Amino acid sequence: MNEGDTAALVNECMVVILKTGGPVLGVALVAGLIMSIIQAVTQINEAMLAFLPKLAAIGVALAIFGPFMVATLLNFTREVFDRIVVIGGS
Repeated sequence: MNEGDTAALVNECMVVILKTGGPVLGVALVAGLIMSIIQAVTQINEAMLAFLPKLAAIGVALAIFGPFMVATLLNFTREVFDRIVVIGGS
């Protein structure tokens, strides 16, 4: 395995990280912004008011995007193990 292969693997790893973490983090960001706007408009500063809707949104996002995230991780893991077999076989 040369430097080009290693760089390609690191690049794929970063893409997988973005694919698996991005949707949930995006939903948490949007939920947090919406709750912050609501708190600013109503001038209610309650910690649970911001926490519970964000927690619920993250749970829904994990339920929706979970199969995609697991499939992405499985495909990447299979590809890494296939590369390990090829390197070990040569």
